[in-house]
Amino acid sequence: MKVLLASAALLFATSAFAAPASLTGDWSIHNNIAGNESDQPCKLVQTDNTIAGTCKTADGGDTPVTGSIDGNKVTWKFDMDYNGTALTLTYTATLDDSGKVAGSVEVQPFGVSGDFTATPASAK
Repeated sequence: MKVLLASAALLFATSAFAAPASLTGDWSIHNNIAGNESDQPCKLVQTDNTIAGTCKTADGGDTPVTGSIDGNKVTWKFDMDYNGTALTLTYTATLDDSGKVAGSVEVQPFGVSGDFTATPASAK
């Protein structure tokens, strides 16, 4: 009986901390930064613990994305131009098995931040 209970506990523990599904795919990102809301499509590719890809900017161009995954923590960033000012947006989130990615976004050099939710583009 103890072996059965220990096995069940181990199975539960490994499923509770299982690695999230791959981030590879098309994502729809909803930003709320300093009260300004926007939506942005991104195409991410996860290779092991590395994230690459592109996000569409407000002018319709693609900007390269770089990032990493450490356990259930994910971070990615990209540079963009906004009205002649170079910005870096850095996204930080904790992954779970909900199918969504949610966390915070910081905009430098202005030091403003907000939150975001990313959902698979097919889940709109």
